[in-house]
Amino acid sequence: MEKLERAMPWLFVSGLLVVWELAAIGFKVPVFILPRPTVVAQALVLQWGPILENSWVTLLRTLIGFAIAVVAGGLLGVAIGSSRLVYRGLYPVLIGFNSVPKVAVVPVFVIWFGTGAVPAVLTAFLVSFFPIAVNVATGLATVEPELLDVLRSLGARKSQILIKIGLPRSLPYFFASLKIAITLAFVGTIISETVAGSAGIGYLMMAATANFDTPLVFAGLFVIAILGIVMYAIFAVAEQRMTFWAKRGDGMMV
Repeated sequence: MEKLERAMPWLFVSGLLVVWELAAIGFKVPVFILPRPTVVAQALVLQWGPILENSWVTLLRTLIGFAIAVVAGGLLGVAIGSSRLVYRGLYPVLIGFNSVPKVAVVPVFVIWFGTGAVPAVLTAFLVSFFPIAVNVATGLATVEPELLDVLRSLGARKSQILIKIGLPRSLPYFFASLKIAITLAFVGTIISETVAGSAGIGYLMMAATANFDTPLVFAGLFVIAILGIVMYAIFAVAEQRMTFWAKRGDGMMV
């Protein structure tokens, strides 16, 4: 059963690719509309140099923006979750700010910083910042009031409660937010690269679109998907190692 569970993602993806290939052949879909997986794989092989070069650019920008979001989002989440006044003041601002479409912010970054890496890093930061801050604040807010009353009655200071109880309690929420935020960070980077990029997978995809090179566009999508899965898996392993004490079973009903 365990081997089957491990093999299921590969079996599902393989089956999806087979269905895609057969459907494209059976319905005679033109390559410029929907290329077959084999054609996309051929584009990956033939264009591996530009794809690899631009992948590193996108990955680096994403990780820089994500790292800034982790620091800033974590600190702000602690401030919001540990102070009612900060929560009342900043939380509505965060909600409103997160409601702004990030694609509409990219042109502003271009005006301020020009095209290139800075708008992509900032967009990745903005997209991934919110879930980290909210999840950390939520983790701090889940500490039982009874436990807080007991600690206060024993003379514990607010800083001691935060360090010894609040932060460890928020770790599962923090690592869960990292898995979401890293995938969103890739979305932010690609948005910036497609709007005002001079390098990266998003820029490569836009150039391929202009040349009606649909297989290369899909190759770029596959690369972004693989990068997102790899980074997600890294943080999933980190979550399992750091917050194993918070899990009670596999969380599945069946």
